Amino acid sequence: MLNRKTVAAVVVIAFFLVGTTFGQSFEDNWNDFLHYIKIGRFDLAKGFGQAVLQANPDPVKLLALIKENPQGYEILQRVNEAAPDPELAKLTGKILVIIEQGRFTRRADPRIIVEEIRRLSKAERGRLTAVKRLQNAGEYAIPFMLDAMADSSRKEELPYIVWALPQIGRDAIRPLTAALQTESVAVKAEVIKALGKIGYPQSQPFLMYIIEKDKSAELRDLATKSFLQIDPAQAKVPAAQLFYQLAEKYYYHAQSLAPVEDANFANIWLWDPNSQKLVSEEVDRSYFNELMAMQTCEWALRADPSFGQAIGLWVAAFFKAESASLKMPAYFGDRHADALVYATTAGVEYLHQALARAVKDKDAYVALGVVEALATTAGEKSLLYRVGTQQPLVQALSFGDKMVRYSAAIAIASAGPKDGFPESKLVIKNLAEALAENPQSSSEGAGTWSEQIANSYALRAAKVMLKLAQSRNRVIDLSAAISTLINATNDKRTEIRTLAGQILAHLNSPDAQRAIAAMALNSDNSLDVRVSAFESLATSAKLNANMLIDQMLDGIYALISSDDTDAALRSAAAAAYGALNLPSQKVKDLILDQAKS
Repeated sequence: MLNRKTVAAVVVIAFFLVGTTFGQSFEDNWNDFLHYIKIGRFDLAKGFGQAVLQANPDPVKLLALIKENPQGYEILQRVNEAAPDPELAKLTGKILVIIEQGRFTRRADPRIIVEEIRRLSKAERGRLTAVKRLQNAGEYAIPFMLDAMADSSRKEELPYIVWALPQIGRDAIRPLTAALQTESVAVKAEVIKALGKIGYPQSQPFLMYIIEKDKSAELRDLATKSFLQIDPAQAKVPAAQLFYQLAEKYYYHAQSLAPVEDANFANIWLWDPNSQKLVSEEVDRSYFNELMAMQTCEWALRADPSFGQAIGLWVAAFFKAESASLKMPAYFGDRHADALVYATTAGVEYLHQALARAVKDKDAYVALGVVEALATTAGEKSLLYRVGTQQPLVQALSFGDKMVRYSAAIAIASAGPKDGFPESKLVIKNLAEALAENPQSSSEGAGTWSEQIANSYALRAAKVMLKLAQSRNRVIDLSAAISTLINATNDKRTEIRTLAGQILAHLNSPDAQRAIAAMALNSDNSLDVRVSAFESLATSAKLNANMLIDQMLDGIYALISSDDTDAALRSAAAAAYGALNLPSQKVKDLILDQAKS
């Protein structure tokens, strides 16, 4: 038991700790929070940190406190990264998130941006401050600056806005390049000049597009000057090629193209031809680069409709965007088809380009999507298409993800190849593995392995193997899968058992024929399975003659001769028995056994 003095001491300490936050202003709690972190009293710092969070602080106000004390911000970052106290590190992490929200809110605030644009034409000191704040606003400042430039009532401000425009820097490039679609020649000219002064290579495809396509000689001349300011070495590269190179950089997430990291989204900038204004759409950062790669490929095709490489990259980027498992952005529209629809519409040349990229990148999602598109549309010659010295679909037979391997094998087998190729053994190997798949098999990457997927691959493999068997395909040797097929006659899935028997019927093998007979004679199988098995046995007998052992023949004979046998089963057994073309002694016995005289 605690004595009175101990209880009194605990009460005093508790009162002191509560008193450190009770009645204090938000600023006091903030300053004490930083103070106790600085002197290493993490136990006290946590109390003040909780008080800061419980006050539900305005992100902009918290940002202002940080600007007054930059050293405090550095302290927070160090504690969050080094985590000397896990609980305190968690608190500082939450506070840093609020600070970043404040940065974004302030830099994107239209009222502040509009005010700073107007300040550009004021006194020089105010102008310099305004430019710094517009730089902080970055891409968000551009629509307002362009609107002001196009406003005939603000002509006196134009020289100052034109002066400030390139100083926004790299963050301005995406909205500025979108704004090159403006119908205002004067505004377009200033945008072209600003892009040259900003000086980043990502502007060059758009400038070259103007050089190649624009009707205005003045604008073409300005675009040439700006282009040469950035990198004269690219002057002879066509716009389509430059767009394609930029799209590849987006596709591979080049750091130089990354959006500002002050929000959990990024902006896609578009030009509204009706309002003649810039519009932006917020998209998740997880597929921003892929969406930009698609957009840039579209520009490549505008520059040169015959530039087919852009189609292959566009298809790959669309599949890659879908791998984020997010709804496509609103600018796609409600009726925008998914990637598979576009892929199946694209020519095999472009699909193989996309597949070659996916194989090289070991990107299972993209590879699987493209292979499925090829399986839907391509024939033998198309499937074995070469990209340079490589055959992408053949390479996919050895891909690290089994779903890609299985789909590639099914695609090739479905085409019924007539000309041999070294990797044909891989086709039957993958088909056999797919046939034997089950829901418990582990996934290797693309998608989530499930009972439905396992059953789908097993069924697709079985159907394509039957097609190969029926067409007597000489390129893909089904006998390499005979043990898997025999095992499949005992599969729990009825359709797989039935198909296995039908495939085995075409193989010239005693083991194959005997496996079919065993399935037909197995009384544990359903009537439908047994009837189908006898039909397969009849096919096997017609193609390969009798290879059954006497015990099996006797079993079939017993079914036929018994009055208790189901009529359909008896009929199927009799047809198989006759197809086996047995010696006359067996037939004589059957006839005499039924004789009544």
